[in-house]
Amino acid sequence: MNMLHQHDLHTCHLSLHRHRQRGGKEGQVLHRSKRGWVWNQFFVIEEYTGPDPVLVGRLHSDVDTGTGNIKYILSGEGAGTIFVIDDKTGNIHATKTLDREEQAQYTLTAQAVDRHTNKPLEPPSEFIVKVQDINDNPPEFLHGPYYARVPEMSNVYTSVIQVTATDADDPTYGNSARLVYSILQGQPYFSVESQTGIIRTALPNMDREARQEYNVVIQAKDMGGHMGGLSGTTEVKITLTDVNDNPPKFPLTVYQMSVSEDKVPGEEVGRLMAKDPDLGENGQVNYRFVDGDGMGVFELSTDSETKEAIIKLKKHVDYENKRLYTLKVEGSNPHIDPRFLAWGPYKDEATIKISVEDADEPPVFMAPSYTFEVEENAPAGTVVGRVHAKDTDVAVNPIRYMIPQYTDIERFFSINSEDGLITTAKPLDRETQAWHNISVSATEIGGHHQDTKVRVNIRVKDVNDNPPELANNNNEVFMCESANVFAPVIQSIQTISAVDKDEMGHRQHFTFSLAPEVAHNHNFSIKDNRDSTASVVVLRKGFSRLTQDIYHLPIEINDNGLPAMSSTNTLTIRVCSCDTKNTILSCNVEPYVLPAGLSTGALIAILACIVILLAIVVLFVALRRQKKEPLIVFEEEDIRENIITYDDEGGGEEDTEAFDIATLQNPDGANGFLPRKDMKPEFQYPMRPGSGRPAANSVDVDDFIKTRIAEADSDPTAPPYDSIQIYGYEGRGSLAGSLSSLESVTTESDLDYDYLQSWGPRFKKLADLYGAKDCYANDGDGGEDC
Repeated sequence: MNMLHQHDLHTCHLSLHRHRQRGGKEGQVLHRSKRGWVWNQFFVIEEYTGPDPVLVGRLHSDVDTGTGNIKYILSGEGAGTIFVIDDKTGNIHATKTLDREEQAQYTLTAQAVDRHTNKPLEPPSEFIVKVQDINDNPPEFLHGPYYARVPEMSNVYTSVIQVTATDADDPTYGNSARLVYSILQGQPYFSVESQTGIIRTALPNMDREARQEYNVVIQAKDMGGHMGGLSGTTEVKITLTDVNDNPPKFPLTVYQMSVSEDKVPGEEVGRLMAKDPDLGENGQVNYRFVDGDGMGVFELSTDSETKEAIIKLKKHVDYENKRLYTLKVEGSNPHIDPRFLAWGPYKDEATIKISVEDADEPPVFMAPSYTFEVEENAPAGTVVGRVHAKDTDVAVNPIRYMIPQYTDIERFFSINSEDGLITTAKPLDRETQAWHNISVSATEIGGHHQDTKVRVNIRVKDVNDNPPELANNNNEVFMCESANVFAPVIQSIQTISAVDKDEMGHRQHFTFSLAPEVAHNHNFSIKDNRDSTASVVVLRKGFSRLTQDIYHLPIEINDNGLPAMSSTNTLTIRVCSCDTKNTILSCNVEPYVLPAGLSTGALIAILACIVILLAIVVLFVALRRQKKEPLIVFEEEDIRENIITYDDEGGGEEDTEAFDIATLQNPDGANGFLPRKDMKPEFQYPMRPGSGRPAANSVDVDDFIKTRIAEADSDPTAPPYDSIQIYGYEGRGSLAGSLSSLESVTTESDLDYDYLQSWGPRFKKLADLYGAKDCYANDGDGGEDC
């Protein structure tokens, strides 16, 4: 076999060896198989770019005599495309440029055959063509760019980050893949280890506040860093993180501030801030007062956004009392790094001087409110009290007083505008208004006309100017007419009390007595119980409601005040009918006012006249029916239509059952029966048994009308006049009942009409007519006679 390596052609011969060996039996010839090919590896340089194909090597067999009878055949990876063979000489050429990074070796198969018969002269055998590496790939940082963080003030050689580059060349052949790291940018702050790529700090005390970010460029070079090697770079962004290495510092030692005396607590006075270049909690500053005469007047807080100290007013300041306050403020870091304690202290102090500015303030009253007293009924001009205000400004302007009208609408009071003296403008009445709440305004004359108001409460003191009166529930007393039959002669029937619009004193009480004009009556008396109450006492028996049902008893009440006031009040005593248990059944509501002008006979005569009038109406209707003639000569008017309107009087449900108007207009055509109008019917239906016509002097009009209705209903020839029917059905279906008084007539002449006495004064005349049978003389007790 021939082999070409690096443009030198080496021929490798295939030798045919025949060996005879004696075997296990004598005379037996053993043949060893022929080994026709002896191979070495072939090599071809990658990335060859010459004009001619590259000779990889040469194949040669021992059986080749040079006559051209042997044909060489090549098969396997890239045979015929990448690698071609001269079938006569066995030379192998590479027709394309090879890249080791794409494929490092190729496996091929060689075979020698007879050119004419294609019979194998040698058994096929494999061989390998390796692509020899050259330095054609630079190092690459596959994970760049890099970002790293390292605390400020770190020690020298503190590890920051490790960078790594890769090289696609063969690391086992030569120095093509042996990398060396170096720093191109970032010195003298950082360094890099040449073999590992670890970046470290190179300077001590790197300060974030001076510089926070660094851009470092790292290079990786192959061939061990020697000349001719390829290189690649990457960028590393390194940020210094913050540590608390800076104490807070106030820009000024003394701060000047001012506040007006008219400011209210809570308003801002000023701000200051201690500078700390650190970040986050390392730069946090807490503020507090440590000294000064304004620690109780001002307060301190921190703005969460701006980190400023805010000075606010805590109490009112007064220019006239104190004009300057001094405060000392401390700003300190709450979070301290122990590594940098020696760089402290981590706090600072500043002095604040706050001056108070003068303001035109309104007048100030000497008291927050005033309370005065004045007697009721005092004449106009009576002194109530005095209010006083002063101007607290340096100018001390005079004050003018006034009462705003909306606080004293009725103008009960007036005030002296110069000295604040309040007087009454008209008499006061405690019973109308016991307290008067007004306001007084004080305005300074000059300046900005500042004003202020104060509350003035005026109590109206009571004077005994109202007489006592009976309590509202003590105006009437009810007693049973039979309650005294078995009782003692002197009996208490009611306890009465009094009221007084005036205030009752501690020892003041009411006394009761009868008025002088009835002091010696024989019916009732008053017993003073000495506890501002009195008992009504009955002095005799035998009270009768029929004799006299109402007694008026004048009572004199004294309040025992200074001066004493008294009044006379009339107590009404009503005599009532009661049951055996003395339970009141009925009482007259009011005294009788109707005169007894009608007797029982006169009332009976009036009722008899009413009955006669009704009988005349009924007879008139009966005669009209017999004559068959209209009652009115105007035939175009049918008066019977107007009869229906009487049905509206009752307002009952049976009003809807009125006769059809067509039937009234043509009564003869009802039910198809048309009687002759020029003939009086001879046949009359007999009256119902037991329905005889009542006597003329009978007062039972209801039975009389019902009888007439029955006769009309049973007569088929009679027209359906409803004039008779109306009186029987007047309001009978109404929920309110009939409005007629005809049904109340009875034939009894000895009824008990005592109930008329409980109907009130409007029925007094009837009650006197029917209810009172005997008259009694006036006995001088104040009651009324019949």
